[in-house]
Amino acid sequence: MSMEQERGISITTSVMQFPYQDHVVNLLDTPGHADFSEDTYRTLTAVDSALMMVDGAKGVEERTIKLMEVCRMRDTPIISFVNKLDRQIREPLELLSEIEAVLKIKCIPVTWPIGMGQDFVGVYHLTENKTYLYEKGNGGKMTVSETREGYDYPDIRERLGQLMFDAFEESLELVQMALEEFSVEAFLAGEMTPVLFGTALGNFGVNMVLDTLIKYAPPPKSHPTNEREVAATETDFSGFVFKIQAKWTHAIVIALPSYACVQASMKKA
Repeated sequence: MSMEQERGISITTSVMQFPYQDHVVNLLDTPGHADFSEDTYRTLTAVDSALMMVDGAKGVEERTIKLMEVCRMRDTPIISFVNKLDRQIREPLELLSEIEAVLKIKCIPVTWPIGMGQDFVGVYHLTENKTYLYEKGNGGKMTVSETREGYDYPDIRERLGQLMFDAFEESLELVQMALEEFSVEAFLAGEMTPVLFGTALGNFGVNMVLDTLIKYAPPPKSHPTNEREVAATETDFSGFVFKIQAKWTHAIVIALPSYACVQASMKKA
C-alpha cells in the first residue's frame, strides 16, 4: 500500500503462503504500530503459533507485553527471535532474563550469538554443536551459512579478539549449565519459548526459525461453527474469517481449501 510505503510500517495484515522443506507455511504479518493494534489482536485469534520478534538493543517493549497478554489468553505457542545481531545489542543473558521476568515465559536458547555488531561472527547451535557463520551482504537472498562442528577455531578467535571470545565462552558456559530440557508440551501450552538469534535484515537465522517452526509448531486446528465443527483436514473449501475491512468488498480469510493446503505449518504435503 502507498500509505505503508510512505510511513515505512505495516498498516494492515498481509497473508503469505509458501512451501518450506515439504511443508506449507501460512505467514500472517501484522502491523507493529500501536495505531493499528486492533488489526493485530484480530490476527492473533487466527494463528496456530506466533513468532515474537525482540529488538536486541531495546529488549521487551510495551507493545510486546500487550500482545503477549493476547497470546496468553489462548495459550498460543511462541517462538522467539532476537533480532539485529549485526548491530550493538544488549547482553544476551540480560535479554533472556528480561523476557522471563517481564513476559513470564521460560526461555530455552536454541542458538547463542558469537559477537555482535561489527564483530558478529555467527551463532552456535546448542543442540547440534555447530557454528553457523554470518556472511554480510545476503539480505536480499536466502543462503546456506557455512557450518562447522563446535566453535573453537583460530580465525573465530582472531575475528573476536581474545577478550570477546573469553566473554562468549563464559556466557555460553552459564547458559549450558542452566539450560533446561526443552518440553514440547510446555511450548504448546505457551509456557516455554525456544529462542534464536540473528539478523532479519541480513537474512541470517531466518531459516533456523523456520526449521524450529515446522519441527514444533502445531498443525491447523478444527473450528466450531453454528452448525458443526469444521475439521482442518476437510477437502471442501473452507476459511476462518478473522477480519472484515471497512469499505472493502471482501474479507481477508485464512483459507484451507484442500488436504494439501491444510498442512499449514506441520504435516507433510
